[in-house]
Amino acid sequence: MKDNRTFLGYYALGMLAAAGVTLGAGVVAWWRGRRAPPDGTEAATASQSVAEETPPETDETRRVVRKVLQYFVIPLWLVSGLTDWWCHRRTDIEHTTGLKETGLHLLMLGEAAVPVLAGLFMEIDVPVLSLMIASFFVHEATAMWDVSYAVTRREVQPVEQHVHSFLEMIPLLAVAMISVLHWPQLQALLGRRVMRPVPPRLKRDPLGLPYAAGALTAMAVFEVLPYCEEALRDWRANPGRLAPPVQAA
Repeated sequence: MKDNRTFLGYYALGMLAAAGVTLGAGVVAWWRGRRAPPDGTEAATASQSVAEETPPETDETRRVVRKVLQYFVIPLWLVSGLTDWWCHRRTDIEHTTGLKETGLHLLMLGEAAVPVLAGLFMEIDVPVLSLMIASFFVHEATAMWDVSYAVTRREVQPVEQHVHSFLEMIPLLAVAMISVLHWPQLQALLGRRVMRPVPPRLKRDPLGLPYAAGALTAMAVFEVLPYCEEALRDWRANPGRLAPPVQAA
């Protein structure tokens, strides 16, 4: 058990280190872009050269990938999150792991909100992309913290374990697809290209108010509200305590 907890700790620290490295790479890429000469070099014409070299079919591919993100990946994430809440309810979370575990769930929702809101509203440049990737690593570290605590006080059944695999891999899938959609920015993040930075800005090609409002409403209804209800049950079962007393075997 001790060796297992040590491995989990190292894994979480590794994820946090990866997040720090990603953010550092974003800062370096931004600094390199600012130092690039404002002339006809690759740095000044990166967007133009990418557009000129892009095959015509890429525009259609981008639209398809974007639709898959909007109408498959995001709904799948919502269904997985709601299923995880149902699993917690079945295993009587308010009398086992209590508010501490629910707090970790809400923390992970906050971590996921960073890339989701950026993807909905912001133009994806190098700093935004680095923040999205770093958010994934931080989310992974928190997920490991969550599970390593949960298994000590309640049964994490096979269905819930399977749901967890979706909740961990869906953010990775989303970040990977966004990186492909913004390949020059990923190249700059990896040090393979220099791109001049621009001020943070809203999407030039917005997803549209109906979709954005619908997505945010769905997230509130199927993610935020269920876990707030879970937190309320935890609090009512154990007022003033993060975790219930350990029950005797």
